[in-house]
Amino acid sequence: MTKYIIEPVERTSLPVRGSEQRFPVRRVYCIGRNYAAHSIEMGGDPNRESPFFFQKNPDNLDTSGEFPYPVKSSDVHHEIELVVALKSGGVNISVDNALEHVYGYAVGIDMTRRDLQAEMKQTRRPWEIGKAFERSAPVGPIVAASDIGHLDSGKITLNVNGEIRQQGDLNQMIWKVPEMIAYLSEYFEIGPGDLIMSGTPSGVGPVVRGDVMVAAVEGIGELEVTVV
Repeated sequence: MTKYIIEPVERTSLPVRGSEQRFPVRRVYCIGRNYAAHSIEMGGDPNRESPFFFQKNPDNLDTSGEFPYPVKSSDVHHEIELVVALKSGGVNISVDNALEHVYGYAVGIDMTRRDLQAEMKQTRRPWEIGKAFERSAPVGPIVAASDIGHLDSGKITLNVNGEIRQQGDLNQMIWKVPEMIAYLSEYFEIGPGDLIMSGTPSGVGPVVRGDVMVAAVEGIGELEVTVV
């Protein structure tokens, strides 16, 4: 006899490049406006103000290579991001020790129902309806830091149908990866299996059905996603 009233859903996991083992996902944290140029295009302050985070759900992650255009929206935007995968965690982690908790990195896209997000901003309500919807986080395989090192610079780009939309460099992040980990650990007990989507450069924009997005982070590789 099972101890559960209903059958529990299998835990979300991601492939790991070069391994048959998978990375189990616990939580997904996303930092907002972490590149100065993107902060400006979204009406924010490009200076180093306190970071802010929102969350997606683990089952929003998708590795299929397809993004189903969501219902209840007519303005869905792409936001390429470096994804940081944690192998351990804790509270009040120091910046100096933060990278010890990183297992690896991946390429991800924070798909956003921009029209619904804007409605929530106007009424000062949470963003989940614009951010945490089904399959809203296409992501590629995790690449172990032991294979590629820790990424503090490198090109980050996204093109749609062969046309460059977003381009920047990881060194343009306002809050660097160790700082994000340390800051989060002041407010949450972060743990193994947590992902951090580290923000997007400028150039975010809409997609339509049939578009092909190619997201790339130097040192990790490419993620191709078709809007269906």
